[in-house]
Amino acid sequence: MLQSYIKIAFRKLWKNRLFSALNIVGMGVGMAAVGLMSLYIIHELSYDRFHANADRIVRVVHYANWPGGNLQLAPTSAPYAAALKNDYPDVEKTVRIQPEGGGQITYKDEKLTVDDIMFADQSVFDVFSFPFLYGDPATALAQPQCIVITKNLAEKLFGSAANAVGQTVEFSNHFPNRVTGVIDNVPTTSHLQFSALRSLPANYTNGWQNFELYTYLLLTKGTNPKALEAKLPGFFEKYIKKEMGDVTYRMELQPLTSIHLQSHLDYEISPNGTLSTIYTFAVVAFLILLIAGINYVNLYTVRAIARTREVGVRKAIGSRRGQLISQFLTESMLMAFLAGSVGMVLATLFLPLFNELAGKNLLISEYGLLTTATTLAGFTVLLGLASGLYPALLLSDFRPVMALKGRLAAYSTGGQFQQALVVFQFVAAVALISCSWVIYRQMGYVTTKNLGFNKEQVLTFHLDGDSVRTQIQALKNELRKSPLIEDVAAASNPIGNNNIGTNGMFFEQNGVMSASTQLVQTFSVDADYLGTLQVKLVKGRNFTDAVSDRMGAVLVNESLVKQMGWKEPIGRRVKYYLGKDQTAEAQVVGVVSDFHTYSLQHKIEPMVLQMPAPWERDNLYVRIQPAKTAEALAYIKAVYRTFDPSAEVTFHFLDENFSQQYKAEQKQGQVLLTFTVLAILISCLGLFGLAAYAAEVRTKEIGVRKVLGASVASIVTLLSKDFLKLVLIAIIIAAPLAWYAMNKWLESFAYKIDIEWWVFALSGTLAVTIALITVSFQSVKAALMNPVKSLRSE
Repeated sequence: MLQSYIKIAFRKLWKNRLFSALNIVGMGVGMAAVGLMSLYIIHELSYDRFHANADRIVRVVHYANWPGGNLQLAPTSAPYAAALKNDYPDVEKTVRIQPEGGGQITYKDEKLTVDDIMFADQSVFDVFSFPFLYGDPATALAQPQCIVITKNLAEKLFGSAANAVGQTVEFSNHFPNRVTGVIDNVPTTSHLQFSALRSLPANYTNGWQNFELYTYLLLTKGTNPKALEAKLPGFFEKYIKKEMGDVTYRMELQPLTSIHLQSHLDYEISPNGTLSTIYTFAVVAFLILLIAGINYVNLYTVRAIARTREVGVRKAIGSRRGQLISQFLTESMLMAFLAGSVGMVLATLFLPLFNELAGKNLLISEYGLLTTATTLAGFTVLLGLASGLYPALLLSDFRPVMALKGRLAAYSTGGQFQQALVVFQFVAAVALISCSWVIYRQMGYVTTKNLGFNKEQVLTFHLDGDSVRTQIQALKNELRKSPLIEDVAAASNPIGNNNIGTNGMFFEQNGVMSASTQLVQTFSVDADYLGTLQVKLVKGRNFTDAVSDRMGAVLVNESLVKQMGWKEPIGRRVKYYLGKDQTAEAQVVGVVSDFHTYSLQHKIEPMVLQMPAPWERDNLYVRIQPAKTAEALAYIKAVYRTFDPSAEVTFHFLDENFSQQYKAEQKQGQVLLTFTVLAILISCLGLFGLAAYAAEVRTKEIGVRKVLGASVASIVTLLSKDFLKLVLIAIIIAAPLAWYAMNKWLESFAYKIDIEWWVFALSGTLAVTIALITVSFQSVKAALMNPVKSLRSE
């Protein structure tokens, strides 16, 4: 019996090649889209789960609020780990990670600039599971000036990972490090991404308010992180309150596996994903799959009209309803398996493009060929059953007499159900169009907004050698000799990378220095910085090269003046920590206009600018002539090598620094736009099916109208207006849904666009245009049919 069902199913598919092809391609595209989306979602949800003790590892983060300010920081200070281990028995081990360990590595004549190197305590391999290929994890970082490198880095430096252990590499400051271990490459599903780990001195410490490293805890078995977290308020009272003063302070223990998707604090150790992206992709995948299934229902129901007599004959000769349902479900399953094959081919072909859009390196067989094949087969069976059940029930329910006469008036409710499905399709399509347009406008806004300085044609590069930093003025003077160079400045960090840093400072109020600190951004710049970046000086004066300015003068931004409520900021005193217990005092000599040092997801914070110490002048800012980029870069490299012949210069343009911070949102927008186009195309197939259904049901009516003198235009209008009503209903439903979703998405930006009504009007107009084009094909075809044939159709 099954063999007979399959044979008949193949005959029907071949006989109706156009509709079969539309169905198979539509469903195949939907399955490919869902498969790629699923790969992405599974990959994002698997972050940090490969560690053997993943369920016992937490990261310490903290929050504080005070009048006029707040902090929410992922990094902590050096003393946290030892104090937590000492005070709480639930903490089995701790590890601190400091990400600023990169630079230029030299091995014999080989030089590599490797930025993703971190310092770590020797306990890092007791807490985390990074498999060793060579070396002993128990002692690899036990001694100072040791380094554990990944397999990739070992092969780049030494040709083979097996030759690495025991070798000595030198960093740019002539600081030797002995290779004590080689680990496997860090999985892409780790929020800690590095090429090497250097030993952090066991006695390394700093002030409680120098938040510069990340603290992880391995809890004892059976410990509930929330129960331990409830005990932590005493930690603040014991160690931190005396320095931070009267603030509302809270520590939190983040489960390791939640960091990638659920942590969005300041100074994250690596770019994180978002749950909202996962939800968005999951909803889009579900919608596309549903749209593809709806298409199947619509197109299959259209073909039901041509098979009514077949159903009547089968019932007349004794076929039971169950047998008819089995026949139609067999056809549905066959089509689903063909669509699954098409989907697999399409997914394989478009995976490289999807990886580029999503910024991933996913593989179809990432979780094993057997798992992939089993999942695809199960998914295909479910899809075939779900999408084929309604047409099977509808066709098998025809009464023999009515079916033999080819009359379907009694089944008009089926048309209403199909209309509801098409409305749903276009609700999804219009909502996706609107969301894509809002994301596009927001990305345009953040890339063109005035940042408070001129970012065009400004590049930065790191000064690796200590000797160069002591000759910074000579280097700047030499660069300025060329007309290619407009200005040069030195600073402690490049801006736009979201890593300037914060410190607690004391500020004068009403002639008295405050008893507690306030957390502010601190940034070290020289006297040429404002001129090079074209930052406006609002009040007072700029820095000078006088020795007194290096320790005794600061600039502040407008946000700090506003927060402090200073009517006259010039001359106000500021006190800050030099070390653990030492402090220094400076005066405000100038106020600069607010300018962005972070991306527009972040609000401009109160900031203090200081003159850099010699060792802090390790980043050079250079403004170059427009349209002379290649010549300017070559000149800068040539000049720099006269000061440091072995240097490898890596340039970063400020506009690119800022753009990198929106990479996740841009990728999200690109993926959403791509799948929006797919959703629209698949929806059009469904609308095409419904238009064909309507035209075939009303064939005789069209013939009568033409005999009575109706024009082609009036018939096209008659057949099209009902579909336009469906699209208009979809627009009304979709607009508030898209508005709500995009308002939630925009909440991640401190500076954002307003969502205006015309966005939805434009999306609706586009949807109406697409629907008209789709429907018009069938409408014109029906209107041009010979009325004699139309009148004989029944």
